[in-house]
Amino acid sequence: MRFALGVEYDGSEFSGWETQPARRTVQSSLESALSSVADSPVATICAGRTDAGVHALAQVVHFDSGAERAPHEWVLGANSNLPDDVCVRWALPVGDEFHARYSATRRYYRYLIYNRRERSALLRCRAAWERGPLDVAPMQEACEHLIGEQDFTSFRAAGCQAKNPVRTVVSARVTRREDLVLIDIAANAFLQHMVRNLAGTLMEIGKGKRDPAWVRDLLAARDRTLAAATAPPQGLYLWRIDYPPEHGLPTVSPEWLLW
Repeated sequence: MRFALGVEYDGSEFSGWETQPARRTVQSSLESALSSVADSPVATICAGRTDAGVHALAQVVHFDSGAERAPHEWVLGANSNLPDDVCVRWALPVGDEFHARYSATRRYYRYLIYNRRERSALLRCRAAWERGPLDVAPMQEACEHLIGEQDFTSFRAAGCQAKNPVRTVVSARVTRREDLVLIDIAANAFLQHMVRNLAGTLMEIGKGKRDPAWVRDLLAARDRTLAAATAPPQGLYLWRIDYPPEHGLPTVSPEWLLW
């Protein structure tokens, strides 16, 4: 039987999602916990692989198991075997046609920037720190160039293995809440490091070093070496993932967070 899970994690002390030899990863931790519940090996597939230091509020995974367990037993059993920085929020049986990655229609990321002169002791692993002032107005203006189906070669990692660099961004917004600057981006899918590379570029614009039209020029250039440096991972959150309603998956609202 196939199950879908909603998973939340603090990526600060993980080497990313994907299992790696001799590394602490979210996938290996989750699979170990689920295997204990099933009394047999469990392999998971996620909606989007996150890098080292990146967090998730609503990662979605699926797995197949012959073990007869109710949804709440998967949740309680997994959480009792998981470390404190990973949590299963929900579990649901799904049809064999459901695929955590390929069935997803839209993904949402949020990038947090702590913007004040003094560093934060509390947010050091929860947000990127920029001590110089950021003007969100030109950052938002630059976001307008991101909307639509475009080639994002200039914002992909050098080692990105995606065969097609074209993605469709449906929304991009920059807002300020006191000392926090929030970058929210939603798309059908993302390239490796795409959000962090966009965040780094938007920060350069917010600091007044570049004009908003720079984003348009970078997209046209299709050259990663021309864009800004990759923003640090601790500010990035996998915020939400949408699926067709027929799968019946819950939409987890992130509004409980203070930011």
